[in-house]
Amino acid sequence: MSRERQELFSRSALAAFRLNGQFLSIADELAKPAGLTAAWWQVLGAVLGEPLPVSGIARVMGITRQSVQRIADLLVDKGLAEYLPNPAHRRAKLLSPTEQGRAAIARIGPGHATFADRLAEALGDTELAETARVLEHLSAVLEDLTAPVAEIAAPVTETASAVTEP
Repeated sequence: MSRERQELFSRSALAAFRLNGQFLSIADELAKPAGLTAAWWQVLGAVLGEPLPVSGIARVMGITRQSVQRIADLLVDKGLAEYLPNPAHRRAKLLSPTEQGRAAIARIGPGHATFADRLAEALGDTELAETARVLEHLSAVLEDLTAPVAEIAAPVTETASAVTEP
């Protein structure tokens, strides 16, 4: 049974990798008229509701802190975001969108809505809702399972290095 599960896990991961590329390509096209990239949109979108530190954005978005820092600095340089003092941490400033950043995100809205309608028409409202639910559930389960991965992988790595060393 483990081999079948391993195959399903691999198929799921490969589909997610492909979907990630497809989503990023679509997001780049949607963001382009607003003068943004998918990555800029992603980081700005994370702070629309409330300012967050770079580490918080990275956690929410599932990307590295270094990537977020680089993008946040670019957004600040372009006047799309600003750093605010963080009452909880003296050194970790909060990133917040400027009015210019909010306006850029708002310009994405019509294209985003049109594409969402096209997707719902092609997939069906019920299946689109179920897809979102399943992906969100999978993400939550993977979040819970992430910590033990290092414990599982470590013995395999040690065994592999022991086999390959003379």
